[in-house]
Amino acid sequence: MSKLTFDIEIAKQGRPIVSIEQFDIPGQKITFLFGESGIGKTILSKALFGLLDPTRLNIRINDQPYQAYLQGEFLRQMQRNGFFVFQEPSTHLNPLMPLEEQLREGSLGRATERREILRRLWDTSSDAPLRRILPVYPKPYRPSGGEKQRILLAMAFLKINLYLAQKAPSEPALFVFDEPTGNLDDHFRNRFLALLLEKFRQRPFTILLITHDYSMIGEVHRAHRDLLSRMVFRELCRKEDRLILRDFAPKVYLRWLESAKKRKKGAGKPGGAPVLEMAGEYRVFGRRMRICRDPEGRKPAPLRIHPGEIVYVKAASGVGKTTLAKIIMGLQPCEGLRLRLGGLDLGDGTPRKVWQKEVWGRRAGMVFQHADEALNLNATVKEVFTGLPLRPRPTPGSIRKRLQELFDPPLEEGFLSRKVAYLSGGQKQRLNLLRTFALDTELLILDEPLNGLDFESIRKVMGVIQQKQSAGRAILLISHNEEIFDAVVPPESVYYLHGE
Repeated sequence: MSKLTFDIEIAKQGRPIVSIEQFDIPGQKITFLFGESGIGKTILSKALFGLLDPTRLNIRINDQPYQAYLQGEFLRQMQRNGFFVFQEPSTHLNPLMPLEEQLREGSLGRATERREILRRLWDTSSDAPLRRILPVYPKPYRPSGGEKQRILLAMAFLKINLYLAQKAPSEPALFVFDEPTGNLDDHFRNRFLALLLEKFRQRPFTILLITHDYSMIGEVHRAHRDLLSRMVFRELCRKEDRLILRDFAPKVYLRWLESAKKRKKGAGKPGGAPVLEMAGEYRVFGRRMRICRDPEGRKPAPLRIHPGEIVYVKAASGVGKTTLAKIIMGLQPCEGLRLRLGGLDLGDGTPRKVWQKEVWGRRAGMVFQHADEALNLNATVKEVFTGLPLRPRPTPGSIRKRLQELFDPPLEEGFLSRKVAYLSGGQKQRLNLLRTFALDTELLILDEPLNGLDFESIRKVMGVIQQKQSAGRAILLISHNEEIFDAVVPPESVYYLHGE
């Protein structure tokens, strides 16, 4: 299949949503598509794969009505031979059918290597973990997000095997992976990438991989350099009222990462009494949790964060990193809690009003993982800041100055009056960060602070984090972006969370 090129216009009730000329996908290559959350990567890929509802949106592709595009033979062939991995697996999995049946549904029943694919994605030589998962009917809470994601990836690999089994495929095929590793840690992400690129080496096919994970660049440069000539790195950006697709140079990311490592080596040791000290064992949701200094979790250790120190807590997806952050903030009850925060002793018997009066926004502030859940969507941008306990009270001028830390100037007229609900995902995340940075508390808890950001925003956020560190703030980091944060956090400031 030669290069696919699309001009796409999408509107709703006369209001433009996205518009782009020459959204192109090179044939028989792997296109990594980056860009901030909400800019339009998903809706564009769904449009070209025929997954949008023409009765709810006004869509034109290559200057033809969407209904005509949907009825075209080209799209039918592309759908028949390809596969679309959804960003949220639950939208694709059938809650009324066991997972093992869904892996055999339709054409997937003719595919080969089912067990081998599942074992590779679970990194197991035994079928035992698979026997616990496959009979399950998918529900919001079971299996975990990472397990659902791997099931959907397994479906994609089965479809890839069917395509590769064709002796000389003449029909178009496109395999779209929309945030395929959002619920996976680096280990399982790398398992997925290795299997995908192994299939690609057998015979090249067309892949569009949409991701916010710039550290994939580091992984393919380390482990898959032989395929770099078959890879394309692009970033979707906004220019005025249109989207543009521009090349992204991997060396920009790799050089920035190297410079971060050099700054880490020159950083001084934090000192003073810990801002946060928490006992290394507690119980929550019926599970015994241990904070440890070693990856294997052999011995619990108290979690300590000193002024001017960044501490990074690691754990597999679903273990309870976000729950730990909420426990420290007093937002999640647990048993056996013993912590000291900014000179204040707190435990599982501490009344909620003490957390409200002494901790929230005073001793500690938290950037929550999902901006949509953290922000009041009915508030305006201005109200996000005027609702904070800040002295002096924020003015429009001071708010604009703060916004320019993470937003490109000039800010459009009326931006302060815009409702949060109408911002893009990336804009909400930057607002989510700036709100907590504005509080400037002794302890800053950052749960997935780089979620949904483009590379320029990542650089800016990391700069602000390091400014806060230099100003003596204690920082607790939770993130899947291990490559980036390993570059700035020394090994002695890394902890591991284990549950049983």
